Amino acid sequence: MSDDLLLERSGAVATLVLNRPESHNAIRLGMYEELPRVLDGVAADPAVKVLVVRGAGTRAFASGADISEFQEVRGDATSARSYNERVAATERALAGLAKPTIAMVHGYCIGGGCGLALACDIRFADERARLAITPAKLGLVYSLESTKRLVDLVGPSRAKWMLMSGSQLDAALALRAGLVDEVTATDELERHTYEFAELLTTRAQYSVRAAKEIIGRIVDGQTEDDEETAALRNSSFDTDDYAEGVRAFLAKRPPSFE
Repeated sequence: MSDDLLLERSGAVATLVLNRPESHNAIRLGMYEELPRVLDGVAADPAVKVLVVRGAGTRAFASGADISEFQEVRGDATSARSYNERVAATERALAGLAKPTIAMVHGYCIGGGCGLALACDIRFADERARLAITPAKLGLVYSLESTKRLVDLVGPSRAKWMLMSGSQLDAALALRAGLVDEVTATDELERHTYEFAELLTTRAQYSVRAAKEIIGRIVDGQTEDDEETAALRNSSFDTDDYAEGVRAFLAKRPPSFE
């Protein structure tokens, strides 16, 4: 793994760090190329139950794609198509991870950085956070897949406001719009994020991952059970987690899920 990306683990919580603090963690093409492989490793590690995504330091989650390399890696339609495919593959890999993901947003979360945050399941931000998606400032067009994630969170009107203006939302407005889930003081964000991540590790993982799968299907338009969603629900009764949950409830003790 390059120095631009770090993967750390503490117990059942892994942390993916965008590690370019000198550029507000701007995302280089090489990072987009590497991220799906890193996420594959997280998916394959049975010891990891939750992934936190963050930027190095407290000034920025990520200030966006590294525009300084655009003339080289995105200079014409052919290279831009290849670049866009890598961005889409990264966001798809993050959104498709079966394990829950939390974006911890310090400071600036702009453009491609905001795209990564939107691909996470949950977003916690500090009070200094500034979020924006800026294709209109660069003469670009945001992809349908990424736009859908934005619309699903904030609705079509606010999505138009963001994409057409490229303007930044401060933390308070981002919270009201539904772009982030909680806002804390800057010096409390890390503690709050990891306390919630640890909480998720204590829950029945079959339930956690099934909830993520079913909610994703609902967002994509499914309105009734099919064989797969029914099997998810019915199979839960055969899991050790279900047996432990019932035992713990009857014994009036916290469950200890495997």
